[in-house]
Amino acid sequence: MSASKSKTKITFIGAGSTVFMKNLVGDFLMRPALADATIALMDINPVRLEESAIIAGKLAESAGSKATIETHADQRGALAGADFVVVCFNIGGYDPCTITDFEVPKSHGLRQTIADTLGVGGIMRGLRTVPHLWSVCADMLELCPDAILLQYVNPMAINTWAITAKYPAIRQVGLCHSVQGTAEELAHDLGIDPTTLRYRSAGINHMAFYLEFEQRMEDGTYRDLYPELLEGYRSGAFPKRPKNPRCPNKVRYEMLTRLGYFVTESSEHFSEYVPYFIKEGREDLIEKFGIPLDEYPKRCIAQIERWQTQAEKLKSAEKLEIKATHEYASEIINSVCTGEPSVIYGNVRNTGLITSLPDGCAVEVPCLVDHNGLQPTYVGELPPQLTALIRTNVNVQELTVQALLTEKREHIYHAAMMDPHTAAELDLDQIWALVDQLIAAHGEWLPEWVRN
Repeated sequence: MSASKSKTKITFIGAGSTVFMKNLVGDFLMRPALADATIALMDINPVRLEESAIIAGKLAESAGSKATIETHADQRGALAGADFVVVCFNIGGYDPCTITDFEVPKSHGLRQTIADTLGVGGIMRGLRTVPHLWSVCADMLELCPDAILLQYVNPMAINTWAITAKYPAIRQVGLCHSVQGTAEELAHDLGIDPTTLRYRSAGINHMAFYLEFEQRMEDGTYRDLYPELLEGYRSGAFPKRPKNPRCPNKVRYEMLTRLGYFVTESSEHFSEYVPYFIKEGREDLIEKFGIPLDEYPKRCIAQIERWQTQAEKLKSAEKLEIKATHEYASEIINSVCTGEPSVIYGNVRNTGLITSLPDGCAVEVPCLVDHNGLQPTYVGELPPQLTALIRTNVNVQELTVQALLTEKREHIYHAAMMDPHTAAELDLDQIWALVDQLIAAHGEWLPEWVRN
């Protein structure tokens, strides 16, 4: 933000994601430095955009803020003069695209849990999503070239890699809540205050690992928490009862016993990134580890059913309660605007940050944030077993990004054949047939070069 500009402009592309927008705007309004910010909301759905505008306005009133709330149906109008751009859309939505990403693979005997990051579901989602992110980047270069892009869209690693490969001038970071969220979950299992934790995580989005996980003691020393986590799992004490009874979180603890490190993304996600847990004819594995098949569609249906009631309550309320979340967006914006330093975990281009992973891929590492913007920190070499496992996912991401950059359809098949879960379940002819059917089913949601 230039020194001559007094008000910060934060643009939301995909502001019809009203619950997420509400959480982030609430975070912004709790920051004194953003009390008079301009918040520009943009969405292609006029009904959801209007709902978001009403709720954002009520949040500003409830906070006693002088923030200005704008609405835009046009992306370029929303981006003009922006200092920060938050992207939070889902191209194709639940119906039809998420349904397609689950039902078509299922008809080929390939079962999934979330299907938004890797596997054939993640590949298709990346093909649908990246062209729209590139459109945002192209407009940003023209209308707000110094703005920072805060990208909250899955598949995060594919998106980040594609953005940094085609638009390296864009100041961007991919943001997820898995690192800080999992730390809180583990603190709950351990029965300790999460504010006493000290940890260091690195890897790729949804497959990063806590390289250290410690607790600060009253005398100022630190104790390694890994032995207690291992003992708790082996004794049956961990994981404790989860918030979602369908997701008991056993997969990550099992992987801790095998790898020696705890992965930051949930068990329901992780179970489909590897070939060990979802297998045809092995219902014993599904039951043993509590694998929630078709979990993401169930969440989508519940959210849709819940939203109408929730929307009316929010719109009719005279005052809205504002609670801080653990999302990084407000922390980043506050640090850039005020110079107050913070450390977040962000997804950025690998420029030698993790030396055991390919240059150019998208890595998730600690980032210092201050007046200078986002400054990723050096991690070095990961333990060899973590590097080996992460590379199996990077292969899929790289081939999907290459398909998008070169517009060569054959790389879509290559990405699918390299996916650990898909390759463990289907032979090559089955994989080719599945990709063909997914492309046909998605139709115009995919770029023209894919369909042709």
